[in-house]
Amino acid sequence: MNDDIDLEDAAPWIALFITIAGFFLRLLLLDSKGLWLDETFSIWMANLKVGEMLQWVVKIDQHPPLYYFLLHFWIGLNSSSPYFVRLFSVLFGTATIPIIYLIGKRMSGPLMGVAAASFLAFSPFNVYYAQEARMYTLLMFNVSVAVYALVRLLSDPRSSKPIGSQFKDYLHTWRSAAPVEPASNKPFSYRVETPLQKRWRAWVLRHHWLPIHEVETDLTWMAFILFSTLALYSHNTAVFFPVAVNIFVLGLMLYQTKIKPGAQPAFQAPSFLNWIKAHICILILWLPWIFSFIKQAGSVYKRFWIPATTWETIVQTLKSLVNPSAPLPSNLTTGIWIFFGLVFFLGLVHFWKKISQFIFLALLFATPLLGELLAGIWRPIFSGRTLIWITLPLILLLAAGIAKLKYRILVILILGGLVTINLFSVSDYFRFFNKEDWNTAARTVAGLAEDDDLVLFNSNFVEIPFNYYIESYETHQYLRLEKQGLPFDLVGDGILEPLMTEEHIPALTSKLKGYDSVFLVYSHDSYTDPLGLIPQTIASQMKLTREVEFYGGIVQYYERP
Repeated sequence: MNDDIDLEDAAPWIALFITIAGFFLRLLLLDSKGLWLDETFSIWMANLKVGEMLQWVVKIDQHPPLYYFLLHFWIGLNSSSPYFVRLFSVLFGTATIPIIYLIGKRMSGPLMGVAAASFLAFSPFNVYYAQEARMYTLLMFNVSVAVYALVRLLSDPRSSKPIGSQFKDYLHTWRSAAPVEPASNKPFSYRVETPLQKRWRAWVLRHHWLPIHEVETDLTWMAFILFSTLALYSHNTAVFFPVAVNIFVLGLMLYQTKIKPGAQPAFQAPSFLNWIKAHICILILWLPWIFSFIKQAGSVYKRFWIPATTWETIVQTLKSLVNPSAPLPSNLTTGIWIFFGLVFFLGLVHFWKKISQFIFLALLFATPLLGELLAGIWRPIFSGRTLIWITLPLILLLAAGIAKLKYRILVILILGGLVTINLFSVSDYFRFFNKEDWNTAARTVAGLAEDDDLVLFNSNFVEIPFNYYIESYETHQYLRLEKQGLPFDLVGDGILEPLMTEEHIPALTSKLKGYDSVFLVYSHDSYTDPLGLIPQTIASQMKLTREVEFYGGIVQYYERP
């Protein structure tokens, strides 16, 4: 640690303050923006019975079930209001802040930990996804705990001992310790001890309880196994996490066989046998989901909504991981990126004598990035939200740049400047960023509709957010509506977002018969109705009399001439 900066005692309290600040920032205006399509899908899934939920996850979704499973019980505690369902993501996003502090502290001392916690707490990218009712902060949290456990193992000489040996020794000591004899000079007391009290107290005193650090390495192995598995159950792209850590650890093992004695790297690989045991456990725990994962990957290969990746997409995604912001004057934008670049360079210098730590962070960052790009050869899956956990190594590298600074005043100025830049970007998100406004769509239909009117959806997926908001209008107005996704209904046919083609036009024409007025909720049409066949077909049979745009789509009202 730098001579001029002593944070050993104060760092935990600073990290706690930063975590609280990050929590309140994530709570700010939590329900001010409407729930968009994917968020209402999360709620729809979570409201199903667990067995039914698992069936639908495999049938129509591309994600593992852990988030929906946990959200199911979370909603059961209170409600499915926007604030409450997003609060679930806020909690996981906040819980990641002290974890990254512990990672940074373990790698390079408390200053790096505090800097990393500060970057994450005020990261615009992470604040945004902490306010979304999806699985991304859950993924981030699980990966962060697994990374922390791995960093501990890589910096703990005891990780070469067989897994379970500490538990075995602890249990042997616990069982073999002589019972504690009662004191003969015990003072008189009017307190009467019941037989139950005697049994419990005698049971506790009869054993010798060792400090927890006697088994911390085995506990760390358990944490690595458990949270690596939970990450795989949080998002399917988490398969790149075990790929990244295996490339690093196996490479480190190979390197350690080649180097001279005494020239050990900053990280020390655990024993090969322990590493194999840990991954066998992870594989066994993930085994129930593997076949569903393969099935979901097959459905993505056939057809998926993400467009082809371009260099511009890659650059913009990488920028958003650091600091997405509203448009700024070019000279100011250039200055901000130079500022970040200097801190990044200092991070590289910091790891000059800890090259194994740098390679570790580089692989955590690059493996999922390159993995998604390579998968794009067959089907584009590159998306910033699925890469949320690579902000961990990125933030740690920036924090290492802060830790490289020698004087307290420089740390305060540069860290404060970076946090201030991020806070301005967060304010841009609160002020300028909009989510889909499905409440306006529902209110428009409710204001014009009569009982048994037909509401059509060009994408059967968008019926879910519409139903979320129309439900209150239907209840208060005693309104009954018939709803139908096109060309197939989601619940009735079990097909997610089928493509509208000319062969489906006769069925749509037949459906319109018997109705004097019809609503069309038109959204996400580039994926489901790129030729505009649905509004063309309806317009050939009926007259468009009203049209209301909302953020994310349009509501059209047709009547018989």
